[in-house]
Amino acid sequence: MRLADLSKRSGVSTATIKYYLREGLLPPGRQVNATTAEYGEEHLRRLRLVRALIQVGKVPVATAREVLGHVDDDSLGRTVRLGAALWALPQDPEPDEADPAVVAARAEVDRLLEMLGWETARELASLSPVHRSLVVAVAALRRLDYPWDAELMAPYGELMHEVARRDLDFMESRGSEEEKVELAVAAAVLFQPVLRALHRLAQEEESARRYGIE
Repeated sequence: MRLADLSKRSGVSTATIKYYLREGLLPPGRQVNATTAEYGEEHLRRLRLVRALIQVGKVPVATAREVLGHVDDDSLGRTVRLGAALWALPQDPEPDEADPAVVAARAEVDRLLEMLGWETARELASLSPVHRSLVVAVAALRRLDYPWDAELMAPYGELMHEVARRDLDFMESRGSEEEKVELAVAAAVLFQPVLRALHRLAQEEESARRYGIE
């Protein structure tokens, strides 16, 4: 398809597509002549991912370029490739290790991972921004006198492991390796609001069943 067709099918203006091409967020099309290029379905798919990162995820262009660079790095195995792409997304700042709440939270998170048997998460704890985000969240709860410990978090971890299995089952349904990683990155941005909304709806439903709605 030509640029105008890509714009029409994606709903993204030609000017914006050209900007994404210049910034390296979208791979160049197949050059037909000096002024015309052809684009394929992979460009349409990538364009949707770029829009998800920037518009929904509020990811800066430079960060989006880094994420997509990992998506395209076929020299990496799938786990490392996916992890690198997800770790490049915006994350929480480093916690204050002198904060007693952070120290206590880190101990509980480490104990949680041991209880769940999540060996990879334990091995990568010092590097993982996701691990850091969990520590920050648990520390914030502890400062507010909500002492979330490993025993309390473990059932939630088990439920989220089932969600992860379903995520990867769905990812496996895609065709190419690139599509699989693209889908995982898109889901990290787009599916989190779905999970939050489902959680809140489930809370409302369970509350009504237990206590009524009056």
